Amino acid sequence: MTRILFITSNRLGDAVLSTGVLARLLADHPGARVTVVCGPVPAGLFQGVPGLERIIELPKLKYSLHWWQMWRRCVLTLWDVVVDLRNAPLSYALPAKRQIHLGRAGKLDVHRVASMGSLLGLEESPPAPKLWTLPEHETAANALVPKGNPVLALGPTANWVGKTWPPDRFVELALRLTGPDGILPGGRMMVISHSSERPMAQPVLDALPKDRTINLVGDTPLLSVFACLKRAAFYVGNDSGLMHMAAASGTPTLGLFGPSREQHYAPWGGRCRSVRGEKSYDEVFPEDYDYRNAPCMMTDVSVDLAEAAARNLWNEVI
Repeated sequence: MTRILFITSNRLGDAVLSTGVLARLLADHPGARVTVVCGPVPAGLFQGVPGLERIIELPKLKYSLHWWQMWRRCVLTLWDVVVDLRNAPLSYALPAKRQIHLGRAGKLDVHRVASMGSLLGLEESPPAPKLWTLPEHETAANALVPKGNPVLALGPTANWVGKTWPPDRFVELALRLTGPDGILPGGRMMVISHSSERPMAQPVLDALPKDRTINLVGDTPLLSVFACLKRAAFYVGNDSGLMHMAAASGTPTLGLFGPSREQHYAPWGGRCRSVRGEKSYDEVFPEDYDYRNAPCMMTDVSVDLAEAAARNLWNEVI
């Protein structure tokens, strides 16, 4: 029996983008047993992985002591493949027939999916991110997103304020896209965020018509959220882990970019596009940026610009 140890990110978005590598390894090793090591935030993404033995949640500790915990929990197994996308020195000390480390590939000036695909010699055709659900996640999604008018999914939050498009613009865009002349006339609007991001999402919820709004602001399990995204007709959101989940679901996905690089983090796939204002990343992102206190840096993305990008994507894929 093949045993795979897959060490991936603490961050939701990077963890999603890494799943293509895992999917390819599973295709190459049918029936493999998998252990996933990741941070607590993305851990729920991996509950449906075929052949999953365990998920090791690894909160960061001072002096990198979390890596010693990982080593102690994994050293007694002879692994067929160890994949380390975190470049942890202690992973080299694990017994394995094959070791794959991100190394210099993580510094390549290419999309993250391509840089990780290069580890398997697939930089020209890197494996796309893939998430696996369980029956309970699909059942939950059926209840949360009942059959009816098409759904426009909205991701109005991000892990820092500078990357968040103004809430009033999300509202105006949603009303345009679901209006009589929109791409989803009469559509419902599904607002998605974690409960910890409620202050960013609440203004959008408050401004949308209640009879057409699906509220997914809370602690819905990640794979249930993913199953809901599969039921959406279109997704618009900030550069975030949720955006990458939407792209992986196959739903047409438009990512809004400002102080982050779409060259590295655009939503991945043929049904995805990104949009930014007139300013390049280098013009938007200042030196000595204060992540905690800086204001929104997305104001050069107008509603007209986002709507045009959404319509263009819709016309291309539908």
